Amino acid sequence: MRIDDLPIRDELRGQSPYGAPQLDVSVQLNTNENPYSLPEPLVARIAERVAEAARHLNRYPDRDAVELRTELAAYLTRTTGFERSREQVWAANGSNEILQQLLQTFGGTGRSALGFEPSYSMHALISRGTGTSWISGPRNDDFTVDLDAALAAIAEHRPNVLFICSPNNPTGTAVAADTVLALYEAAQAARPSLVIVDEAYVEFSHRASLLPLLEGRPNLVVSRTMSKAFGAAGLRLGYLAADAAVVDAVQLVRLPYHLSAVTQATALACLEFTDTLLGYVQQLKAERDRVVDALRELGFEVTDSDANFIQFGRFADSHAAWQAILDRGVLVRDNGVPGWLRVTAGTPAENDAFLDAVRTVRMSPTPTLAGARPARAASQEL
Repeated sequence: MRIDDLPIRDELRGQSPYGAPQLDVSVQLNTNENPYSLPEPLVARIAERVAEAARHLNRYPDRDAVELRTELAAYLTRTTGFERSREQVWAANGSNEILQQLLQTFGGTGRSALGFEPSYSMHALISRGTGTSWISGPRNDDFTVDLDAALAAIAEHRPNVLFICSPNNPTGTAVAADTVLALYEAAQAARPSLVIVDEAYVEFSHRASLLPLLEGRPNLVVSRTMSKAFGAAGLRLGYLAADAAVVDAVQLVRLPYHLSAVTQATALACLEFTDTLLGYVQQLKAERDRVVDALRELGFEVTDSDANFIQFGRFADSHAAWQAILDRGVLVRDNGVPGWLRVTAGTPAENDAFLDAVRTVRMSPTPTLAGARPARAASQEL
């Protein structure tokens, strides 16, 4: 029996689940994870906090995660200069659950969501999963938002939910504040719509967070995650900042006691080590910029990146290029953008291994890998 032989909902037929290959290779740079393990003092602190939580596992956890939301609000206030209170912050199991709760609340049957693709594919998948119609909006050739076309799409489709991903996954491009404001105003003019700014990678950005735009805009939400900058992908902790009324609204659909006591304890321990973890972010930003420069020196096109990953190309056959790099022991992401691949910024050693692999590929005569611009120094035609 096939999935489509089951009585599943029509909008799920023919869809593919989200995922990336997890292959046993020495250098894995395909899922935008932070490559640095948590420091041992933090590991010890997690053990202490989890041990304390374990003494009370016979009881349900704090349903409203009050302490955690208080500390997340303090982190946002300290790092952005824009004051938040716990009433304006909500947390869930990864930013994906945050997005799911928002779409359960503001989307649903007979409602629509619009995003500008290519972008984070879970925006469309979660929309469909909540019965929300998905509308794919346009981007420019350089993967920035085509503002005129975006405004026209908003006026035509009048979406109930609008997604803005900044920095954008998979391209790494950030969205300027004035563009976000224009899109927000257009969405409110078309109909009062919820506008979600997905800032999963914002700590790696050259630009400031868009969090201050929340002031006076009750239908604007900024979603964040601890998976990337905090090096805590295995924790599964996401959060949002918004008007307190939005926080109240998503609690209408949250599952009871959705955040375990262990999750809350671990996240609180990580927040105690913010300065240390953000120090790793600075190292990754420097490594990202080094890899960008090296790829351009090799003659590749590289999309300007404000994230912890880099989109590079162009390839006549991106999957063949992906395989050629994999054959050299490095796993990158072929995520369906024609002619492009994406690589996560890793440790210096991992990045050197990646550059060695693409340098070999760049020198290869294989015609399926053609399409990169001529290199600056030598004749390196593919």
